[in-house]
Amino acid sequence: MTTAPLSLEHSIRPSSLTKGKPPVLFMLHGYGSNEEDLFSFAPELPMELCVISVRAPYPMEPFGYAWYAINFDAQQGKWSDDQQAALSREKIVIFMEEACKTYGLDDGRITLLGFSQGTILSYAVALSYPEKVKNVIALSGYINKKILIHGYADKNHDNLMIYASHGQVDQVIPPEWAQKASPFLNKLGIEHVYEEFPVGHGVAPQNFHSFKKWLMGRI
Repeated sequence: MTTAPLSLEHSIRPSSLTKGKPPVLFMLHGYGSNEEDLFSFAPELPMELCVISVRAPYPMEPFGYAWYAINFDAQQGKWSDDQQAALSREKIVIFMEEACKTYGLDDGRITLLGFSQGTILSYAVALSYPEKVKNVIALSGYINKKILIHGYADKNHDNLMIYASHGQVDQVIPPEWAQKASPFLNKLGIEHVYEEFPVGHGVAPQNFHSFKKWLMGRI
């Protein structure tokens, strides 16, 4: 399918459904990557899903894209641009609405699948706007509370479900950061699964099969 000129560049695999509005899975890639990265999962995902892989808005040199800047300062160390991340959170929400309207998708059955920085944004969107997201697949990332909207804890998260996983030897994002998700999600009453796999900063085959099985029953 040819992509429409929406606010964010993207790749799309249409749903196999010929009637009604199909469910949709939005993919959010990691820092320095692009929309083609996670899109390699698309052929293996349920055919009734419309799969849309989104390109982050900020270009990097010499190539790749980011949802927000990560700066490396000799005195401050590594730090993230949370203001830019919050802007990307809103860009994603707008894009989701555009895509559902343009491609005739079911905005009540939205799944976000993120990797690394894309996971951080997936959490931010879903926890801030639980009325807009049904499922989250959070791979190799963590919850950054600084980029959640004010009052997020007062919202109803009852219909949101989350699958989270992390590599046990991830040297980019420490497993300890990811492990904080479970108690945080428990406080909000969010049904979730958290798993770890014996890999670094990546998605092992057994990880893929695990989240695919989880998703199959929740589309």
